[in-house]
Amino acid sequence: MTIGGTQAYGEASYWDRRYTQDQSPFDWYQNYSALSPLLNLYLSPSNRLLVVGCGNSAFSEGMANDGYEDIVNIDISSVVIEAMQKKYSNSSKLTYITMDVRNMSAFQTGSFDAVIDKGTLDSILCGDNSKQNSSMMLEEVRRVLKDNGVYILITYGVPAFRLDLLRNAGNWNIKLHIIEKIVTGVRYEGQRKWELTNPFPLDEDGKSLEDVFGKNPDIHYIYVCTKETCI
Repeated sequence: MTIGGTQAYGEASYWDRRYTQDQSPFDWYQNYSALSPLLNLYLSPSNRLLVVGCGNSAFSEGMANDGYEDIVNIDISSVVIEAMQKKYSNSSKLTYITMDVRNMSAFQTGSFDAVIDKGTLDSILCGDNSKQNSSMMLEEVRRVLKDNGVYILITYGVPAFRLDLLRNAGNWNIKLHIIEKIVTGVRYEGQRKWELTNPFPLDEDGKSLEDVFGKNPDIHYIYVCTKETCI
């Protein structure tokens, strides 16, 4: 289904149909084991966490198995949420709720210590009315975060495009981390040029990235955005 020539990624019907046709568990971009060293830097097991656009990923299960105690998962697709609710019905650590990330009014302001986004913002940016929808999403992410809470965005979006988008959404302290992509099921095995747990120095135009990785690197970008408040 397309709207205005683009995929209807913001429409529940698109994802309902997709998850009805393919029920195999799938992790967008990266799995939990790959990202856990970074998450452990910024999160603690007692944090209340929100995973947006969870799909049928095993990512949150990995977090629960690693000791994280309160993980709320949302997705616009009722089909996938019903399947995940059934799958994890015996887990006290995992909650699954049908919800549109652009309107999370069911959550009070300052409900979460962290929001984790693995491809959801990217998906919205590929869809119809991307500017408006991405702004709505980021406003809601900021709202549901506690002061000094973190939004962890795993994305293919280079700093030249993502930094302005994030900064326009509010007052963030932003750190950038780098991780190699998984290509055809196998992690890219090029020479590692940067450790995941070391923040990469940011500049305005992303030229420092090109100097290290080249123009078309096989990497994902991880923006760790700490919510700052104006006094």
